[in-house]
Amino acid sequence: MNAPDTLRSTVVDASTDAALRYQSGFGNQFETESMAGALPRGRNSPQRAPMDLYPELLSGSAFTAPRVENRRTWLYRRQPSVVTGAFHAYEQPFWTSGAAGGVAAPPDPLRWHPFPLPEDSPGIDFVDSLKTIVSNGDPDAQTGMAALIYAFNRPMTRRALMNADGEMLIVPQQGALRVTTEMGLLDVAPGEIALIPRGVTFRVEARDTIARGYVCENYGAAFRLPELGPIGSNGLANPRDFLAPVAAHEPDGAPYEVIRKTGGALWHNHQAVTPFNVVAWHGNLAPLKYDTQHFMTIGSISFDHPDPSIFTVLTSPSDTAGTANCDFVIFPPRWLVQEDTFRPPWYHRNVMSEFMGLIYGQYDAKPEGFRPGGASLHNCLVPHGPDADAFEAASTRALTPQKLDHTLAFMFESRWRFRPSAWALEGGALDKDYAACWHGLKDNFKPA
Repeated sequence: MNAPDTLRSTVVDASTDAALRYQSGFGNQFETESMAGALPRGRNSPQRAPMDLYPELLSGSAFTAPRVENRRTWLYRRQPSVVTGAFHAYEQPFWTSGAAGGVAAPPDPLRWHPFPLPEDSPGIDFVDSLKTIVSNGDPDAQTGMAALIYAFNRPMTRRALMNADGEMLIVPQQGALRVTTEMGLLDVAPGEIALIPRGVTFRVEARDTIARGYVCENYGAAFRLPELGPIGSNGLANPRDFLAPVAAHEPDGAPYEVIRKTGGALWHNHQAVTPFNVVAWHGNLAPLKYDTQHFMTIGSISFDHPDPSIFTVLTSPSDTAGTANCDFVIFPPRWLVQEDTFRPPWYHRNVMSEFMGLIYGQYDAKPEGFRPGGASLHNCLVPHGPDADAFEAASTRALTPQKLDHTLAFMFESRWRFRPSAWALEGGALDKDYAACWHGLKDNFKPA
């Protein structure tokens, strides 16, 4: 989808709210310029680009990927990204990667209390606050993912991050974010998500004073919208509701510290060039934001609780059809109207591993104990389901239409078994009494 002409009419300074306009569509072909005439016409790399800008191609897929799966964007910038200093190792011991970054853990259900917010002084920024909770796979093999938590109260002043290991799905839980990227600005509040493609440089600030949330670092195939099958052409997350930024660049090219993650390690340099100097761009590889209020929930209107796959927003496929490297699933406000049905999620053992977080409200299967800002893990074939109180309430409730409201939970689901980080098990937020929530489930067997 091409950006309307109004997006190309004036200078857009990345330091102002004038940059907070968006283009619509998931995977669309966008074009946008912060100064009229900055985009070349009819070609990508002319001998002299308009305004003496440098053309630079950012590829998110192999050159020979099928056209429908090919992702790339042409950037037109004041200086190319090769203008950098040497990189040196950067110490951030809590951001671990892949199965190798985790520790052995028994096949128990795990749950974490809300992760702590940072202290006022000295403060911490987004990058330094990232802590891996669980991870699997291998970023070098481009398989698997990690689930992380962030909690920060200091802006990334003259600092930027580029992740070559995977794309980053940011899920705010407390506090709105301003995300500055090479392609422009995104404002993302709790209830919304931001998707930063692999290789795109960005920085994150809290719109207020403090922010906490979750991150999925996806090492595998890029997230895409799931197929709808018998649902038809409409429903779940619609492409038009995903928003990409318009071009915006920093007029001040003051020095920057750039942190890069590659091969599970972090590196940094100090350079005289801002990475946010893209005056215009076109392509289909772009950061996106999405408001989960636009998710069109599908559910049963007769009987039985359907599989949670109907709540899938984005999926990262694996080499096995129908078995995801990672699914991003939400449980938003919705009506329950099934007849003669136990309405909460049933007890189950799933071959897929499930990491869950809660943005706000209560989760219907765990009305107590599972709180906003916390998390849970039910690994491959680990039994789980409603706690004793939720089972009793759902088994005896009058089955009138019921609105689950003021709630938003999510799940990162993966075919690979998760390994918790040492910090997740020893950092103090682990709920060591989680399994007690099922102790009240008695043997109610009554022979006929």
